[in-house]
Amino acid sequence: MAERRMFAKTIIDSDAFLDMPVTARLLYYDLAMRADDDGFVNSPKKIMRMVGASQDDLTILAMKKFIITFESGVVVIKHWKIHNYIRKDTYKETAYKDEKARLAFDENNSYTLQGNVLETPEITDVLIDSRRAVDEPSTQDRLGKDSIGYIKEKDKKEKKTAKRFTPPTVDEVKAYCQERKNSVDPNQFVDFYTSKGWKVGKESMKDWKAAVRTWETRDKKTYTKPQKNLLNNRSYNFNDLEKRLTGR
Repeated sequence: MAERRMFAKTIIDSDAFLDMPVTARLLYYDLAMRADDDGFVNSPKKIMRMVGASQDDLTILAMKKFIITFESGVVVIKHWKIHNYIRKDTYKETAYKDEKARLAFDENNSYTLQGNVLETPEITDVLIDSRRAVDEPSTQDRLGKDSIGYIKEKDKKEKKTAKRFTPPTVDEVKAYCQERKNSVDPNQFVDFYTSKGWKVGKESMKDWKAAVRTWETRDKKTYTKPQKNLLNNRSYNFNDLEKRLTGR
């Protein structure tokens, strides 16, 4: 029977992990579920497409130091040894020995590239102090395929309940306009978009501050627009006008 994959709460409940987009977190779970016994994955982009994630999600995982990437395209789960233990009688070494040879373990038992300065820890302050090797007992939660299905449903619900747009008050718009030092009228701004149901065209507004900046740009263009020379539209007897002005 294949080993069940586990996820340490110290990792997946950390602020660094939960601050990532839902799609990046889901991609991390799926990468870990498909990793070999040393935490290596040879098809991260294929998995990315399977779960509906993007290249940005893969990049975020690398930047946040949840995975380590190699030039070969292979990735490894950085905190693999914290998440999992593998029974000695079932352990099978990774086929990516060249990549594995470039790794070492830091003081938290996380993978790090040899020869590099230790990465700035994103979540190491909350990592467990004990180190676990092959066949050592674990107190971490196990997550099988059924659990991953639950995680996907949970993440979908989180995405649906994402923070919705809240119309600003006149005071909030006034404060932002003062900060921007523009001439936008807060009352006029709020009244205008309230009458439109806070929509920009046919789409619901997502960022009222961006709308303020648009008004600001519009006002600047209005103030700097060249005015027509009204004299060009009239006929004058300049000799007669001069006499009237000078009294001669």
